[in-house]
Amino acid sequence: MGIKSANLYARIEPDVKEQAESILSTLGIPASNAINMFYKQIILNRGLPFEVKIPTTKPVNAANMTEAELNTELEKGYEDMMSGRVKPAGQVFAGIRKDYGI
Repeated sequence: MGIKSANLYARIEPDVKEQAESILSTLGIPASNAINMFYKQIILNRGLPFEVKIPTTKPVNAANMTEAELNTELEKGYEDMMSGRVKPAGQVFAGIRKDYGI
């Protein structure tokens, strides 16, 4: 491991900084170590260690839908459920917790 002598100055939204540092504190990881890990992942991945893209579809907003549109979306969900194209909620939330270190 190299000598840590370079300084990094970055402007971050205060609430983002506070939330991230709270999580890091719970994990026992100083912010400087987390930033160092992030930079090492950039090097290993030769880019950002996560996908950055604009979603191809927008989330469905039920408040802006007609009754027919809402029924169509509910039918799609029901068809997915009946054909097995779903995951149990516990599995989904476990994946989210794992991905975000919660």
